[in-house]
Amino acid sequence: MIDEISSAATTTTVSHHQDVSLYDEEGSPKRTGTMWMTSSYIITAVIGSGTLSLAWSIAQLGWSGGLVVMIFGFLTLYTSHFLANCYRAGDPITGKRSYTYMEAVDNILGGKNSIFCGIIQYANLYGTSIGYTIAAAISMMTITKTNCIHSSRENKTCHVSGNRYIIWFGAIQLVFSQIPNFHKMRWLSILASVMSFTYSLIGLALGIAQVSGYGAFGNSAPGNLLTAFDKPFWLVDIANLTLLIQLAGAYQVYSQPLFAFIEERATKKWEILGKEHKVQIPFLSSYNLNIFRLVWRSLYVVVSTVIAMLIPFFNDILGVIGALGFWPLSVYFPVEMHIKQKKIPKWSGSWILLQSLSMFCLMVTLAALVGSIVGVLLDLKTYKPFSANL
Repeated sequence: MIDEISSAATTTTVSHHQDVSLYDEEGSPKRTGTMWMTSSYIITAVIGSGTLSLAWSIAQLGWSGGLVVMIFGFLTLYTSHFLANCYRAGDPITGKRSYTYMEAVDNILGGKNSIFCGIIQYANLYGTSIGYTIAAAISMMTITKTNCIHSSRENKTCHVSGNRYIIWFGAIQLVFSQIPNFHKMRWLSILASVMSFTYSLIGLALGIAQVSGYGAFGNSAPGNLLTAFDKPFWLVDIANLTLLIQLAGAYQVYSQPLFAFIEERATKKWEILGKEHKVQIPFLSSYNLNIFRLVWRSLYVVVSTVIAMLIPFFNDILGVIGALGFWPLSVYFPVEMHIKQKKIPKWSGSWILLQSLSMFCLMVTLAALVGSIVGVLLDLKTYKPFSANL
């Protein structure tokens, strides 16, 4: 996720009417982020939702295989260190800054590498926003279902349709997506981070009450751990509500880099698209309205919402996208840039070790890809459009 968050910054050319003190020597907005804010973005995007699917992930391979695969968390931490060191091309102090992942790949590796990186990265980001829409709807459906079961004193089986909940979440994102950039959504990210810890701890406690996640449910562990519980209903409701709030923020953490990418390139080609109009909102501060941003981001949310309703098993498709993106984004590009930056000689011991790591991760990626494709094929056997039910 560090590599995806790094794409959030955008470059802006300083014009004659802009305050020069707000920009660095390269003409880009001065960096005002902190370690705390970066951590909140990472927690929002990774910690919470990753925790809920961990039991399911372990269930796919069993205790032995599942625990072994968890070492990939340490591998990605290792390669993310390489990526962080590629912030500047060449000299780590005076080299050219890279404001996005694509820029880093272009500045260091050149050629068509950056195009390949961009296609994989932004497809992954967009796919995740669709997956989060479905996950948020499932949380709302779970709240409705547990309350229905509780109110009937468990005398009936409650059936809940998810399309309206997907639409509700999409409507929320229509509003949040008009937040101009990462700098303006700090409050949402901090709130989402707190929610991540809240429902993760609740899920852990509920799992321990039935023996800790996979141990409690075995091979039947669900993709979202919270959907496995219906008692105590009030605690399950709180967990799903906090998950819903967290997903609202996570959707933006994944979408904002793509927003920035499209808008930067569009305004460079057609400068008029960057024109803003100051709108005074009653009881609030003024808002800089950009017509292009309003239309394009709204279209983005609408299309992702429709896809979420059309393909309610999109989480399995997201597994395919994630498998395709793991090796190039988390391993291949960081390793290749590190080799180029450090001028590691070909066939040296370090070069062989790094290339062996990359090839090993490629093999694992291909295996995960096959498994994800099988999951999609199984879903297609019972596929019904617009049929998100619980």
